[in-house]
Parts: sequence; structure tokens; C-alpha cells
Amino acid sequence: MVVVGDNGQGKTNLLEAVAYLHLLRSVRGARDVDVVRFAQSGFHIRGEASADPASAVSGTSSTAATIVTLGFERESRRKRVTVGGTVPQRLSDALGAIPSVTFAPVDVELVRGGPIARRRYLDVTLATTSRRYLAALQTYRAALVQRNTALRALARRGGGGSSTGESGSAVGAWEPLLAESGAILWAERARWAARWAPELSRISAAIGERGAVEMRHAVRLPGPLDLVRERDPVELAGALAAALAAGRVGDVRHGATRVGPHRDDLILTLAGRDLRTYGSAGQQRSTAIALRILEADTLRCETGAAPVLLFDDPFAELDEGRARAVLDVLGGADVGQVILVVPRAADIPVGLTRLARYAIADGVVRGMDVAA
Repeated sequence: MVVVGDNGQGKTNLLEAVAYLHLLRSVRGARDVDVVRFAQSGFHIRGEASADPASAVSGTSSTAATIVTLGFERESRRKRVTVGGTVPQRLSDALGAIPSVTFAPVDVELVRGGPIARRRYLDVTLATTSRRYLAALQTYRAALVQRNTALRALARRGGGGSSTGESGSAVGAWEPLLAESGAILWAERARWAARWAPELSRISAAIGERGAVEMRHAVRLPGPLDLVRERDPVELAGALAAALAAGRVGDVRHGATRVGPHRDDLILTLAGRDLRTYGSAGQQRSTAIALRILEADTLRCETGAAPVLLFDDPFAELDEGRARAVLDVLGGADVGQVILVVPRAADIPVGLTRLARYAIADGVVRGMDVAA
């Protein structure tokens, strides 16, 4: 479906609501309280996932459909999710309940921006397709917060000159958890990058890049550790534990943990040159779209379900030829439901003119007369 509407009428909000049923949070990274409408006490989202694409497009019910709901209360900051009428034991158990991938102009920051955007891309892609990765990520983040808190407490007490003793032990106590969970994150990220790097190169070539686009996972750790995917998890955990212990004194001075998966990056190059530094705006944008296609392919491969493709006018800054090539690549896959939002009907790419059209105004979606 295509939703046409002027700016400020709720097009992006519509896509964000669908994406919530995949990520259980804002695709923009906003806090739940900040996406509640003004003067409202909260929000509620309901989605119906069907194994039959025809019923999803037509809006008819299917016996194989699963109802997913998500509600948030502003005052209590409480979030509640149900899947098929059942409340999951943990909120994270509902992650990816209705899989989707969002394509937006801001995606260029995946290539042009700093490592944070690329780490978040890796975390979303892997956490929504691997429960093992998700559990390790949650453990790692919690332990990292605790170690950083202990580092700052030690610095306030003037313990920056030593990593031993009672205060040093408070820091070191969190390192086994960081090492064990961090080793899983390293191994999973590196394995994903190695597996999908050839596909990224193929997709990039298909959408018009003449040079070879390459991707590799890079870790922040003293000494060479290039072949992370080939290392034994126990060896990786040992390497991270040793680096944490060795860097403890310096970490106290900085008030933060300076080694580990939270400092990783995904290196993207075109013809051997760093795309972030040397890529043109068009090359960076094309590679960002290729990364989103890769995310969709990963979801499809790991979950067996075609994700909903959410297009927030991502073709606006692409020339017609490249936009057509992107749609050809997407059309060659097992595509599920597509939702495209654009400000004008004239902005609908040729490859998507077959989609049913709707208009949105003041947050209300209505059918649209195509002939008009």
C-alpha cells in the first residue's frame, strides 16, 4: 500500500507504529514517553500478522493470523505486550513478533555517521533473529553499566592509581560477565559479517555500484584480533577478560570501559576506500539501502517470515535508474507486505505504482481515488 499525505499529517508515525511491533520501541530511538501524542495518557498499537500475504494485503482475516498488541502508559511508564492473546514471560520474548524493516532517508547515517549507528544496526539485526545474541546483549549492557558505575566510584575515592584492593575488586567483579557475554557478541557479529559480506557486494552491484563494496567487523582490543569468527568463544572471553583487567587503571581515569563490543565497528569500503570518508553522497545512500535489504534478507532467512517493508520516502534523493534497480532487487526476493509513504502521488516510484493508494490527513488514513 502507498500512503500519500503532506508533511506533518502522520505518515512517519504510521510507519513507526508498525515498526513498534517488531522492535517494541521507537525505530528512531526515541523514549516511549516522547512518542505519546500530546494531551494523551499513552498509546496502544494492534497488528495482525498473517502467513497468507493475500489476506494481509486485502485486510481479510486468516485462520493463521496472530494478533499482537502493545500498550504504554505515560504515568506509570509501563509497557504491556500480548502475542496471540498471551502475555509473554519477558517483554523481550515478543521482540520481532511482526518483523519489519524500515527504509528512510536518515539511513545514510549508517554509512556516513559514526560507529554507534552501525553497532545499533548490528544489534537490531542480530537480536531480532537470535535469542542467544539477545540474551548476551542484555547481560553485557547490564554488566557494562555496573562496571562503569564502579569505575566512577573508584575515581571519586582517589583509587585511580591502583586496580587492586577492595575498590578494584568492585570493578573486576563485573568483568567475567562482560567477558563471557562479550565473547558471544563478538563471535555472532563477526560470523554475520563474514556470511553476509558477499551478499552486500552482490546487492550493491545490482543497484548500480561499479566498485566492490566490502564489509568487515572490527573490534576494539589491544593487539590483532582480525579472525574473531574463527576463535573459540572461550579464547575470546579470555582475551576480553585480560584486556579489561589490563586497562582497569586507565578506565578509572576515563570513567568508562574502553574495550569490548560496545566499541566495535562495521567497516564499509568501496573499491578498497572507506565509504564513510571517501564515498559520495549517492554511494553512501545506495550502500545504506543495501544494508537494509541485507537486514530484510537476514530476517527472512533466520525466521522464515518475509518482513513488512516500510518505506519512508527513501527514493527521494535517488535518481530514477537507481531507484528502479533497488526495487528490482527487492522484487526478486520473497517480498511480504509493502507500505510506502510519500508526500505526493507523483513521488511513487514506477515499480510501486501497482500498490493500493490511501491518503492520510490529521493522522487518519482513508482510501484514495487513483483516477484523481
